Amino acid sequence: MAQPPDPQARPDSRIGPHLRPLPRLIFVSRWLQLPLYLGLILAQCVYVFHFWVELVHLIEAAFGSEEARRILVASAGYKSPEDMLSETLIMLVVLGLIDVVMISNLLIMVIIGGYETFVSRMNLEGHPDQPEWLSHVNASVLKVKLATAIVGISSIHLLKSFINAANLDYKVLVAQTVIHITFLLSAMAIASTDRLMAPAKPKGHG
Repeated sequence: MAQPPDPQARPDSRIGPHLRPLPRLIFVSRWLQLPLYLGLILAQCVYVFHFWVELVHLIEAAFGSEEARRILVASAGYKSPEDMLSETLIMLVVLGLIDVVMISNLLIMVIIGGYETFVSRMNLEGHPDQPEWLSHVNASVLKVKLATAIVGISSIHLLKSFINAANLDYKVLVAQTVIHITFLLSAMAIASTDRLMAPAKPKGHG
């Protein structure tokens, strides 16, 4: 008597061996993206190192280090006549640190979401540290999240520019504002397109 199929068996384990050589090669080629995601992990390490270097300089400047203050002034593009660490300079440095964190969050979204969507399942269901957004991520959701993250990063850059407006050219401020508005409109267009392309819910379902 034949045994019933195991409901826990993964469908691709039965379909996979029957793929013809060319489709199998094309499907396996998705693993070529793995070095790209590993490279993004290395880029994340660089951002972590940069974050701590800037933070150490800020702490040293707060304790009176003139060399650390000069480094912060140069990195922030802020021409301060004061010899002490000014509130504006602290704000610019902290916004720069927030900018690094937001870009790191963007990298995490690309690495985890992209790997899960385009390369292989990570099987994180039930894991206590599974990101909330990963349970329903797909190419469209990932695209919208990336667009909104880019808008957030652009907002931080624009805020830094307005705080340091006295040391920047007027054309630079106008260009950054136009670019930010373009990012914002692009994110809204992507989100609207994704909503229009989403399948309509059947009547009777909330």
